[in-house]
Amino acid sequence: MGVIEQRDWLVIGASRDGIGAAIARAAAAQGDRVVITGAESEPLSMPEGVTRYHQLDVCDTSAIALLARQFSQLDVLVNCAAISRRDLEDDLEVFRQVIDVNLIGNFDVVRKFEKALMVAQGNVINIASMYSFFGSPKVPAYGASKAAIHQLTKSLALKYAPQGIRVNAIAPGFVVTEQTERGRADTVHYEAVIARTPFARWGKPDDIAGPALFLASQQAGFITGQTLVVDGGYSIG
Repeated sequence: MGVIEQRDWLVIGASRDGIGAAIARAAAAQGDRVVITGAESEPLSMPEGVTRYHQLDVCDTSAIALLARQFSQLDVLVNCAAISRRDLEDDLEVFRQVIDVNLIGNFDVVRKFEKALMVAQGNVINIASMYSFFGSPKVPAYGASKAAIHQLTKSLALKYAPQGIRVNAIAPGFVVTEQTERGRADTVHYEAVIARTPFARWGKPDDIAGPALFLASQQAGFITGQTLVVDGGYSIG
């Protein structure tokens, strides 16, 4: 039996017990080397099996470049840094902040790590959203940024295909995370999601980890530019 080669992962935005942390934990559990980042000086929750953490503001282009210099090659880059400001995104400055983090910051991360990805012929996994496809008056900036991630994924897939880099995205449905806490506090919204979802529940962060492992694997070696919807069937209703 051949030796399974360890791969190097970088999960941006995994300092809290959410989707990024679940993906990092799953990658470490299969024996890969995983580094995570977050906006905080220390992770609020360190995923099991992950030993390296870097504080990173994805709006700080110099900080991203400094981190990128520590990677001679990178097999998997997961762009999971995102914010939402439910009921506050009608304010122009808040709108700009959300776009800066969720779209421009994610794009800048890919740009800074492209050399390391080229060396490994690695792949990028962006995190989109149900709001890539559905409107929401509560989070217009978040929705706009995630729709842009869906489109950016296709553009970057075309750009990097000649270098052997695959670029895909996952669009989670409604998942129980700290970020969705305010939405879940709205009982009408919370129950409406359950009523529309064929599996009759909100998702869990671990529901997103398996699809991420698949997209990062050679089993998905002929897949690029795609956004994989993982929503318990919400979008087919």
